[in-house]
Amino acid sequence: MTKETPQLGNVMAPDAAWVAKVSEPALEPELPIVDPHHHLWQRAGNDYMFHDLLADTRTGHNIVATVFVDCHSMYRKDGPAELRCIGETEFANGVAAMSASGIYGNLRACAGIVGHVDLRLGGKAGAVFDAQIAAGNGRFKGIRHQTGWDADPGIRNSRTDPTPELTRDKTWRAGFAELARRDLTFDTWLYHPQLAEIAELADAFPATPIVLDHVGGPLGYAGYAGRHVEVRQAWKKSMAELAKRQNIVVKVGGLGMAMGWFDFYQRPTPPDSQILADAFKPWVEPCIELFGSRRCMFESNFPVDKISSGYGVLWNAFKRLAAGASADEKSALFSGTARRVYRLDRDGV
Repeated sequence: MTKETPQLGNVMAPDAAWVAKVSEPALEPELPIVDPHHHLWQRAGNDYMFHDLLADTRTGHNIVATVFVDCHSMYRKDGPAELRCIGETEFANGVAAMSASGIYGNLRACAGIVGHVDLRLGGKAGAVFDAQIAAGNGRFKGIRHQTGWDADPGIRNSRTDPTPELTRDKTWRAGFAELARRDLTFDTWLYHPQLAEIAELADAFPATPIVLDHVGGPLGYAGYAGRHVEVRQAWKKSMAELAKRQNIVVKVGGLGMAMGWFDFYQRPTPPDSQILADAFKPWVEPCIELFGSRRCMFESNFPVDKISSGYGVLWNAFKRLAAGASADEKSALFSGTARRVYRLDRDGV
């Protein structure tokens, strides 16, 4: 019996028993991996905390460090609204301190922290950035301000409630300008019809590293459900334009989300790594071909992508996809790009 059809675009809770049906020994188990994109949260029926991350990273792969990414987790309950996001950085930094103790092994979880600052504050965002940096104890590396918006009413827009073309707004850009003044990165999570906005942003702020999350957010549900060939062609054209901007790098992953492309989470058993690799190949190969290995990094996007596979299986799929790469290229894809972009090399990771 297949699973109940989910509401696409939502963050679904993974089924641990279902995920556990397929496990594999790790391919190339000595290859160092920096997972540059995961979350930690407590949500009704969908908890994912440090012990859950530990269990996933102990599936045979050499996960040496991770980067925690904004997910509106553990915001402060009280105080000025613009400063409540600092609670998330304090939380992630606490997990990082636990991990750095060595009690839990060699993993350095949350070695980098990508938090949130509302760029709609304009120049006033600078004070919030400074507070985030102080809370991060050297681990705060940048922010993500989700701007995913689509005119299709069936598309779930970002939780930040963005307006159309928010990245072109003058006040928002005044907030964005505060990043370069502090040597911080910007993670962008939006949808493929908006990619031209990121090209403009990269041109306007060439000194700011821009990290494109989840291969650029290709939409495959709602009004895009019957247009997969058209969407892939449009996405690839936009990605080719973005690749011309040297300050843009791509997180290669997020393909296990419920975005209308794959239905693994509805099947009786999870896919193995070869099935995942074959499914993801049309998205992964163009990213690496266009941007090169030094501007791409594989990501888990856990626990969001856990609806489609286990952590160990996912990294095996990435290793299958990189099987033809050189040793230097593999090093970049699995750890080097993340270390450089998030400046983890400064922290001895």
